[in-house]
Amino acid sequence: MRNLRISTYAAVLGVMMLAATTAPQAAEVRLKPYLLAEQAPCTPATFGPKVAAVREALQGAGFEIVGETAPNDGAHVFIITNETMKQNAAASRTGGFGAAQRVAVTRVGDQVQVSSTNPMWMANVYQMRGELTDVSTSLQKALGIKEEFGSKDGLTAKQLRTYHYMMFMPHFTEQVTLAEYASHAEALSKVEAGIAASTVVKKVARIDVPGADETLFAVTIASGDGADAAVMKITDVGAIKHTAYLTYELLISGKKALMLHGKFRIAQSFPDLSMRTFMKISGAPDGIEKALRDAVK
Repeated sequence: MRNLRISTYAAVLGVMMLAATTAPQAAEVRLKPYLLAEQAPCTPATFGPKVAAVREALQGAGFEIVGETAPNDGAHVFIITNETMKQNAAASRTGGFGAAQRVAVTRVGDQVQVSSTNPMWMANVYQMRGELTDVSTSLQKALGIKEEFGSKDGLTAKQLRTYHYMMFMPHFTEQVTLAEYASHAEALSKVEAGIAASTVVKKVARIDVPGADETLFAVTIASGDGADAAVMKITDVGAIKHTAYLTYELLISGKKALMLHGKFRIAQSFPDLSMRTFMKISGAPDGIEKALRDAVK
């Protein structure tokens, strides 16, 4: 029955994708930032085996697991990539920001949730050349699919490609330059050393984008206003958890170390966030920037 539901969802999604690409005049598909693959009973004893099963499923589907992190005892995040993602990153301006997807396993009470970032959302909001529909299909085949989540109404690809939270808030292209070096090689060396020495920023994964002078670092932040736990405590309050929000992207592009503006990164991950809630983490964007800037000096 579960496989039938997955097949039916995939078939419907395929028709929607085709309609979106062949009939621009028709109503556009509305995307959401996350995919919920599974929600099932779980105990502390079965959480570890579920994490192992997800790992095996991802690898079996051809994904490369480049890093893993456990934000807390009941959460596990995989950083994944494959050749399609890398090639799309290489073909896109600052495409390294989209060279990875994140898959999360989260225990919520007596349930376990398996979720991921939505490749099609990320490809559009990060203004990549390709929309990663095949990556989305591969993820769904590997893990299953129940629903998209993270936004009540969703956004169209066109809306995502010009996305910002509201007027005067940053767009994707308004990235923050953390540091600039004499060469790409020096940038990589300095950033690797800086993160290794940091007590606040931890490297979870590194992806070198083939054919481009770009390298993506996936990182966590342990303390300060931009700490992972501080941001998630305020933003991740729904029944379905947004654990796949973590980690953050730090991109070496040419001679520069770049990050997405914190206000953009948080907003595109929680697009329905109220201004009142956003103000509760008003120090987070600067806190994220300070942590990363200090690490790459």
